[in-house]
Amino acid sequence: MNEPLAIKLRPTCLDEIIGQQHLVGENQIFRNLVNNKRLFSMILYGKPGIGKTTIALAIVQELKLRYRMLNAVIHSKKDFDIVIEEAKMYGSMIVIMDEIHRLNKDKQDLLLPYLESGLVTLIGMTTSNPYHKINPAIRSRCQIFELKELTEDDIVLAIQKAVASSLLASISIDEESIHYIATLSGGDLRFAYNLLEMAYYSSNGKIDLELLKKINTKPVFFHDKNDDGHYDVISAFQKSIRGSDANAALHYLARLIEAGDLDIIYRRMTVIAYEDIGLANPSMGPKVDAAINACERLGLPEARIPLADVVVELALSPKSNSAHLALDMAINDIHKGNVGNVPPHLRTSSPDYKYPHNYPNAFVKQQYLPDNLKGKKYYQPKTTSKYEQSLKQVYDKIDELQK
Repeated sequence: MNEPLAIKLRPTCLDEIIGQQHLVGENQIFRNLVNNKRLFSMILYGKPGIGKTTIALAIVQELKLRYRMLNAVIHSKKDFDIVIEEAKMYGSMIVIMDEIHRLNKDKQDLLLPYLESGLVTLIGMTTSNPYHKINPAIRSRCQIFELKELTEDDIVLAIQKAVASSLLASISIDEESIHYIATLSGGDLRFAYNLLEMAYYSSNGKIDLELLKKINTKPVFFHDKNDDGHYDVISAFQKSIRGSDANAALHYLARLIEAGDLDIIYRRMTVIAYEDIGLANPSMGPKVDAAINACERLGLPEARIPLADVVVELALSPKSNSAHLALDMAINDIHKGNVGNVPPHLRTSSPDYKYPHNYPNAFVKQQYLPDNLKGKKYYQPKTTSKYEQSLKQVYDKIDELQK
């Protein structure tokens, strides 16, 4: 079997890992686990091609532990049964599981008691946010670690190591071409290795910019002319909408579409709808969701049409950040210890609670905040939109009635 270059170059120890120094660097968590010869169940999450499987394998290989690799989708319940029986035979087993967010109930029910007993130690990998996608029963038995995206410098270093290895004999590639591959990869090292290998075997080892552009026609929009990076484009996209500049918003949207990064467009539009527009135009949240659903059904290039509509409306919508600023103030109080006891009449099954629906206009005067926060005002309405003006009128009236 002819293994891909990415497999042949896979590190076998933490020292060889590219990036993720917040986890594998000197005196960091994974390094100390290996030094102390201990391993606990964990979930690694992050984008494709940034080292989740590589780190899992490096840890178990350094610790010289027995392990099996499973995929939550591909492998059947029978495959899981076999691994459990093997774990019983040897007294323990490390299970490295890809796509753990797609683990169905039958497989979870099989796995959970052995995670609980320690017979199985799980290292799960996922590209999805585990706090949203992974069953709480699995999640509560694992520590969760987020892997960071690889930088262009990380990818360049990895390509240079590949070129210097004996795996690509007599390869010829200049620095400009190496940086071009790194730029195209968008932080996905597997993609970079695959492109390098494809170029090598399609050119008898002589790789230049012209060849790379023939192989991969993906436009280089991850970086602007000052090499400030993909994240600057994302930042400019949100700030242009926040600043109500529809033309700039469309420009950065076009760059993100051409880069093929629909997921980040969806996430940014969603946070903009609630962070920057908020109560000034609450209909924008559902409109953004509707646009995202349409995009998912349509795919590119047609997805650009609902995206254009909703981004222009986001940019030209009235803006308000009052609600999330109010929540941040409340969270800050909690961090400072300003909590207090729940008033007795609000506690579970209290006979003294006054049910507002039993009173005129569904309102009755009673205290809701703890005593030490009585009268505290977190929400400060803005009056830049008609909708929030109407909320302010209700807010002020209730405040008067509570006095």
